[in-house]
Amino acid sequence: MTTRTASATWNGTLLEGSGEITTVESGAFGGLSVSWPRRSESHDGVTSPEELLAAAHASCFAMALSGGLARNSTPAEKLDVSATVTFEKVEAGWRVTKSALTLKGVVPGLDAAKFSELAEAAKGGCPISSALAGNVAISLEIVG
Repeated sequence: MTTRTASATWNGTLLEGSGEITTVESGAFGGLSVSWPRRSESHDGVTSPEELLAAAHASCFAMALSGGLARNSTPAEKLDVSATVTFEKVEAGWRVTKSALTLKGVVPGLDAAKFSELAEAAKGGCPISSALAGNVAISLEIVG
């Protein structure tokens, strides 16, 4: 079992206030500003929980696919993955409704059909995908 910890602070009201992701256990980053207007409108260089979720989903999927490719004895030379997370107002309030993964890979000796099969398996098997399942629509597009 592994656990990870991050901390944040918030000052003021939702609309006029602001916050900060103060620390992450690894020390990899901290001091990231967050605010409601930057979350729900233009980011203007300020991160959001949804952007961090997109980063987590892209990296998790890349690792899951890398593992699947290795088990298939066709390791990737390179995988480029992006995730676009949609945060929108719905009847129940503001929700993350989608995470769209886009994948481009260089995998010597693997045909497109098998690559697609392994990518779909990774999409469902990635722990972040599993955490989102049933709540967020997850799509995968394989490009060039």
